[in-house]
Amino acid sequence: MSDDLDGQAVDERIVFDRDGNPDKYIYDQLADHLARLIAAGQLKPNSPLPAERRLAAEYGVSLGTARHATRILRDLGPVVTVRSKGTFVRGPRASAES
Repeated sequence: MSDDLDGQAVDERIVFDRDGNPDKYIYDQLADHLARLIAAGQLKPNSPLPAERRLAAEYGVSLGTARHATRILRDLGPVVTVRSKGTFVRGPRASAES
């Protein structure tokens, strides 16, 4: 949240718009959306990403689309999947010097 000109709190929600970019596949749009939520701190480090079935239901996409979006995020690095545990937002990475 931030303040508007009158000092009132303004809600800065990141909205998923599957029709916002018809040139991109929906799984890319969903991965971009989730990455923006992570970058904005709405999905906190070390917290679980919703299960793929829940993502599919929540965003009105197929399970395959949710899985592909999760795979993209895993490949790009902002999330990690732990077998039998789930997919989690990565915490801050330790520096190589420590």
